[in-house]
Amino acid sequence: MTLPVALTVEAGLRAEQDLLAEVCAGDRDWGLLFWQPSDRALVMPRRLNRLPGFEAACDALAASGWPVLLRETGGEPVPQSSSTVNIALVYAPPRSEGDQNRIETGYLRLCQPICEALDELGGVASLGEIEGAFCDGRYNVNLNGRKLVGTAQRWRQSRGGTRPVGLVHGAMLIDDERESMVTAVNQFYQACGLEQRVRAASHVALHEVYPAPLFLERLAGSYQQLLAGLLDA
Repeated sequence: MTLPVALTVEAGLRAEQDLLAEVCAGDRDWGLLFWQPSDRALVMPRRLNRLPGFEAACDALAASGWPVLLRETGGEPVPQSSSTVNIALVYAPPRSEGDQNRIETGYLRLCQPICEALDELGGVASLGEIEGAFCDGRYNVNLNGRKLVGTAQRWRQSRGGTRPVGLVHGAMLIDDERESMVTAVNQFYQACGLEQRVRAASHVALHEVYPAPLFLERLAGSYQQLLAGLLDA
């Protein structure tokens, strides 16, 4: 399997939603997608289009090479480029798990294989917020104290409403484009009159620390085993 698939940011976001729809419809038992943008965009939740200055911010960012796209998941603006690899897991949890910890469990299913792979490389992997990181969250995957992967998820009901199906997403910085990414995010905040700012030093790219040529293949194997195992649970 060649990893990751090259897609425009718009096509990648659509491919994730298509995968979610297929699992909801029962056309697939589960889905796994690794994709890498062939262009650049600043992707943000749909709710941010209500901010004062949003249209002017979009125009300015497009002129600087970072067109704005809206996504269905929450969070904050996230820059996407060829320096990013996206991981999407789509699955229905075993009925035996119940619904109480579905969100936390979804994040752990995405994050733990990444942490294990980083630890095997000799890094120090952790989960948690990093001050100054864009789209910061409790389930960042961090490498040596800096954010490497941002995470989000979206849930829908399967056809007939019989069970929930989740799209759990991670965006991993593979190559160092931190400065221009942070500039784009801060440009958006400034144009919309927001005080929030992010810092390049709060992030790290995998290949800044480890070449790790087979890292994605190792992850894909872990996720395939995990998702297949859910069917037997």
